Amino acid sequence: FFFSISHRASLRRSTRATLSPLPMPDEPEAAAPAGEAGLSKNEQKRRAKQEAQAKAKAEKAAAKAAADAAKPKPAAAAQEEEEEEQDPTKYFENRLTFVNGVKEKGANPYPHKFQTSMQLPDYVAKYESIGSGEMSADGGVGLAGRIATKRAGGKGLVFFDVVGDGAKVQVFASADKFSDYAGLEKDEKAARFSALMSTLKRGDIVGVRGTPGKTKRGELSLFPTDMLLLTPCLHMLPKVPPGSSGLADKETRYRQRYLDLIMNPTTRSTFITRTRAINFLRRFLDMHGFLEVETPMMNAIPGGATARPFITKHNDLNLDMYMRIAPELYLKMLVVGGLDRVYEIGRLFRNEGMDLTHNPEFTTCEFYWAYADYEDLIKFTEELLSQMVLNICGGYKVKLHLEAKLGEPAKELEIDFTPPFRRIPMISGLEEKLGVKIPTPLESDETNAFLKGLCAEHGVECKPPLTTYRLLDKLVGEFLESQCLHPTFITDHPKIMSPLAKDHRSKPGLTERFELFANYHEMCNAYTELNDPVEQRARFAAQAKDKAAGDDEAMFVDDGFITALEYGLPPTAGWGMGIDRLCMLLTDNESIKEVLLFPAMRPVGMAADFNPDCQ
Repeated sequence: FFFSISHRASLRRSTRATLSPLPMPDEPEAAAPAGEAGLSKNEQKRRAKQEAQAKAKAEKAAAKAAADAAKPKPAAAAQEEEEEEQDPTKYFENRLTFVNGVKEKGANPYPHKFQTSMQLPDYVAKYESIGSGEMSADGGVGLAGRIATKRAGGKGLVFFDVVGDGAKVQVFASADKFSDYAGLEKDEKAARFSALMSTLKRGDIVGVRGTPGKTKRGELSLFPTDMLLLTPCLHMLPKVPPGSSGLADKETRYRQRYLDLIMNPTTRSTFITRTRAINFLRRFLDMHGFLEVETPMMNAIPGGATARPFITKHNDLNLDMYMRIAPELYLKMLVVGGLDRVYEIGRLFRNEGMDLTHNPEFTTCEFYWAYADYEDLIKFTEELLSQMVLNICGGYKVKLHLEAKLGEPAKELEIDFTPPFRRIPMISGLEEKLGVKIPTPLESDETNAFLKGLCAEHGVECKPPLTTYRLLDKLVGEFLESQCLHPTFITDHPKIMSPLAKDHRSKPGLTERFELFANYHEMCNAYTELNDPVEQRARFAAQAKDKAAGDDEAMFVDDGFITALEYGLPPTAGWGMGIDRLCMLLTDNESIKEVLLFPAMRPVGMAADFNPDCQ
């Protein structure tokens, strides 16, 4: 029996082998699928059935996707897409036509008032705890904001993202919920809802009133019973490219800051941090007994600093006036008058270059402290800045992310404001760095010639006039400031660089002055104040000599200030800090334009090479 079955099976295999087609030349024989050799027929049939079912399912899904793609989009969605693809000029013309049409009908496209119940951040805080798919018992909640996105969800349903005050709330607009359409027939309700929705565009400011709730997916929303256009946006908002977080073009961002604020939430955060820094500074000084004051912004003599001023005209007096370059002399006059601790936070104007760290008008804080000296100021500065960084950033360390430059990768820097800060004496630090001994007195022609040789030897460029002050300033910038990533005091400046600072009590030819640097840029300038009127007049005379030699940043002689000193200025310490550069560190920005709401810009159309040093 066993032999008969085996023999028949052998014959069947032989027959199948005989009838199988032979492989064509150069065509390999098909191999049995891995794992199928030796499988039973039932198993092979089961697997074949599974493969057929999977294939049929995939074909069905593909057919459905193709059918969905071929379906016409809802009219509202198609219209929105078409309008977003329009030429911006045509879009503006269409919106202006719409606004004029509303006016012609006797309606006001710019209503005077919309009563809101709360601001968007308050709404989010109050209703975030609502469960998914649930509605609040509160009704008639009014919100207002700008439409950031609009998308159709089907007939009688439109979704908006409304933004304001740094928060976003979804508006879940359904025709069935609008109170004005209650009792209307279905088609009439849909038509009126669609007409209203077609008037609301991305960028418009709207008022919405309805019931708070969350969608089934957990999105906090407002389900409106009423929507009102408050202010139409006539221009098409810029489109954000895929992968981008907002408006990227710097020219547009700086020239149209309002557009930057609309499109980029990080810009808002930057200027909130700036305000927090100024508020902290003001509170800190107030708590230490300082009185905030205001001094003139137009001066007959531009004093208090070595800088080139802007000139303006007082028509009634037929007198040239100077926009202030520093409030220093006025503030010290107040100390003479008995206001022992005074400060001012305000704008200064210097007619100098524009680059990543300079703007012609900028914000500073200056304070003057009777019966203190520059050692007190060093400790005060360390406490002030370390506490400010801790309060705003949550720690003493600040991280900066530098953009990639040609041939260099992007960098991350960490700046540590943990006190105490490093100190570098200016002249001895320069001598140590260069391995030289600078001749004294520093005012001599010998020293001037020596410094010219140092600059030439090390390739340090200094534009005329080649005064000793300017030569030293260039050498310090090249060899000392370049060491100041972390907060560092460069101390004990020469008298020829510090016409308003008091002589050092133990180092002849130097003054009790410091500058604080961080991220290689100057942050603060402070010193024990010169209060000898005779010595002050001599310093002014030396400055006048430099001005006659062509240094237009040298100081004028201010007889009014000297007269004030003759009444007696107590031993006093003075301090000044640039707010803008501080904010650059606190907000992780490389350019001063990022921390000024409206930075100075070259006029549109002016050639880029008009001044190659001006950005």
